[in-house]
Amino acid sequence: MHCPFCQHEDTRVIDSRVSEDGSTIRRRRECEHCQERFNTFETAELKLPTLVKTDGRREAFDDRKLRTGFERALQKRPVSGEQIDAAVRGVIHALRMTGEREISSRRIGVFVMDELKKLDQVAYVRFASVYRRFEDVADFREEIERLERDLPGMATEQLPLLDEPVRGSKR
Repeated sequence: MHCPFCQHEDTRVIDSRVSEDGSTIRRRRECEHCQERFNTFETAELKLPTLVKTDGRREAFDDRKLRTGFERALQKRPVSGEQIDAAVRGVIHALRMTGEREISSRRIGVFVMDELKKLDQVAYVRFASVYRRFEDVADFREEIERLERDLPGMATEQLPLLDEPVRGSKR
């Protein structure tokens, strides 16, 4: 590795550490010539499937767009950045596990909805309303009822979605 300070060709590794999630190695290096120290980060480069849009266009998968989608659905919701990062990693892991070279954007939407369902019910319904192109309030009600049927244990961890009075409220 070339030194970023003096461009000398020889640097030596002083220390190596694995990140918490095990996906990155940080290496502390020192230049043999100028003795400056710097960090490098090493990650595995794995090719993700090509994204096939609904209109047939193909484009490279972009994890920044995926994160933006999560952030938009989770806007003003009590979900941390670490939880969003974990959800993004979950979707990327699911993509890798398909073993496919191409994947439809609709299928990625299903992976996103699976992760959102675990994180936040309101964000899940927000995303589902766009993803499934809800036409009216009845579509929202059906999705909420489906969610409550599918996740009976999780319904107690979050506020109710429909017609259930919150303790202490005068609805």
